This record gives sequence, C-alpha cells and structure tokens, in this order.
Amino acid sequence: MTVLGITDTVRFDAHGSTFASYVASRNSEQLCAWKLTVPPGSRGVAHRPSRDEVLLVLDGLLHITIDGTPSQVEPGNVALVRAGAEVVVDGGPQGAGVWVTTTPGLTATLNDGTQLTPPWAQ
Repeated sequence: MTVLGITDTVRFDAHGSTFASYVASRNSEQLCAWKLTVPPGSRGVAHRPSRDEVLLVLDGLLHITIDGTPSQVEPGNVALVRAGAEVVVDGGPQGAGVWVTTTPGLTATLNDGTQLTPPWAQ
C-alpha cells in the first residue's frame, strides 16, 4: 500500500487553476489523479480530452459545460467527461475543489487546434 500526502504532490498552475498531481507515471502505470482547484469566477478554456475523465466535486460549486450542455455540480457529485467531448470548467461564485481521475497519456485539444500534453496527466 502507498499513502500519498500533500507533500508528495507536484503542483502545476495553468489557465488560472491549480493542479496538485498525486498520481501519475512517476508512481503509477495505470492511473493519473490530481486535485484541481478552480478559483471563484474563473472562466475555463474549451478543450477536448483524449481520454475519459471523472471529476468528483469535493467542495464549492463547479460550473461545467460538456458538449454545449451547462451543469452545476455540487460536492459529492461527479461529472463524467468522455474522450473527445468539448468541456469547459468554470469556477462559479465560490470556486471549487475537484478530484480528477483519468489514464496516463491524456492530451487536450483546444478549439484552435493547439494540442496540450498536461504533465499532471502523463
């Protein structure tokens, strides 16, 4: 068994949010998992992930739009983003803490065709 604490994370800041990577290729071959902190009022960047993602809201209120359908996700609820779906994650009035899980190798394609390789998902 491996227990990972906050001191084991690798932190990344992107698009106004913070990604605290707990699980990635440095310690797992099959999973990636991170805590996403989305500040209040932030506006996300539309993108299409190459792999399914599960977003579990821990606190706050997550505003998420998947393939043009907006939703508000409360703590304890999950948003499932399918590979290839267009997703935008916004902070809402309180911001949100979100646990995200996917598989290694995830990339994200922006609407202008730019492809990102997020280090927290490798």
